[in-house]
Amino acid sequence: MVKEIERNVFTFSILCVTWRLVLKCQWNPKNYDMGQNKSVIVVGGGIVGLSTAYFLQKEGHQVTVLDKSGIDAGASFVNAGYLTPSHIISLASPGMITKGLKYMFNSSSPFYMKPRLDFEFMQWAWYFKKSSTKEKVAKAMPVIRDINLLSRGLFEAIKASGDLGDFKIGDKGLLMVYQTDEARDHEMEVVQKAGELGLEGKELSMQELKTIEPNVEFNAKGAILWECDRHTTPPLIMQRMLEYLVKSGVSVHKNEAVLDMSLSAGKITEVKTDKGIYQADEIVLAAGSWTSHLAKKLNLKLPLQAGKGYRINTEANTGITMPAILMEKKIAVTPMEGFTRFAGTMEFSGINHKIRKERVEAIAKGVEYYYKGLHVSETDKNNARCGLRPVSPDGLPYIGRPKAVENLVVATGHAMMGWSLGPATGKMVTELISGNKLSMDIAPFNPERKF
Repeated sequence: MVKEIERNVFTFSILCVTWRLVLKCQWNPKNYDMGQNKSVIVVGGGIVGLSTAYFLQKEGHQVTVLDKSGIDAGASFVNAGYLTPSHIISLASPGMITKGLKYMFNSSSPFYMKPRLDFEFMQWAWYFKKSSTKEKVAKAMPVIRDINLLSRGLFEAIKASGDLGDFKIGDKGLLMVYQTDEARDHEMEVVQKAGELGLEGKELSMQELKTIEPNVEFNAKGAILWECDRHTTPPLIMQRMLEYLVKSGVSVHKNEAVLDMSLSAGKITEVKTDKGIYQADEIVLAAGSWTSHLAKKLNLKLPLQAGKGYRINTEANTGITMPAILMEKKIAVTPMEGFTRFAGTMEFSGINHKIRKERVEAIAKGVEYYYKGLHVSETDKNNARCGLRPVSPDGLPYIGRPKAVENLVVATGHAMMGWSLGPATGKMVTELISGNKLSMDIAPFNPERKF
């Protein structure tokens, strides 16, 4: 009887101590290491890498970001800043290879493929051609819509959180401005297909166009308005994201290149850089156009090509208040916070940051042709910059875990939608690492899919 009383007293004492600890911790799961919180290395400091770090630290993971640059330039800083659910047609669409061959010897064309003997590029081009069918494009459309809508919502949630301070998400939509009936008819086909997916686009007359963009005069036949689209100012958001991550305890290492990764028993055990050696529970490869090179060190094949894009910024008063794509010239125009940006072209010439003046000039002349009276100064053209967009053969990103490497997640290949899809990608990478339910089916983004 005495022993039983002693056992009950002991049990009661343990319960009291436990309860006091619980009250002290206020039932906060983050105060307990239940094996969920992990150390994670994110290789890449673009919008995908930083978005991944953002959501990972929100989940309580210990995050280190490694980037070979100063995280102040590249595709995430020079893009048009669009959030584009309307862009449901992937880059790998029927006729694109033919256009590439047509423009191969015209280095100022909107879609330029530099002639070169490169086995990986030729193999990628073959996969691209195989992916450019009506059936595959149709299958990809709802997937592109879903991930774009997810990402748009996440951009809005990040803004609402106040984590990055105040920044603008322009909600006027996106204009597709055309000068020819052919371009108009092509976009109206997209309007019909998008309408079947619940995305609305509408044709505007020149008078309607003048009403919503009163301070400019277009040299055009008309435009189509996508009200579902948004626009942002990428350099501002990237800067604010970096500041927030550092304040939140994320370790950000700039100008530190990953040289190699050690693999043992199907797991990455070390990440070696030009400045040190790192270890972590999970590794995320989000290094943009360089990701396929890093994947090779793990014996992984990741078909990827760098698609160079250019931008011109002007602080001149252009009168432009609506983002627009100048259809025939494939030029994006975006009014940003403090300046107007003209961006465009897709150049496949390998990994390099060479500025081709003829391509910059083509953007400037195209803008001046569509907007009457607008002039792009020589200073603005001389200050043009470029960025490398990672392009998969079918235009869909790579998001997921390769089977051969247990603690690796790949996140790249977003082509021209990298900015638009950054938060959605970061969110789903975090869900994979945390073991949470995925926001959408990522099977179409399988990094080991067949082409």
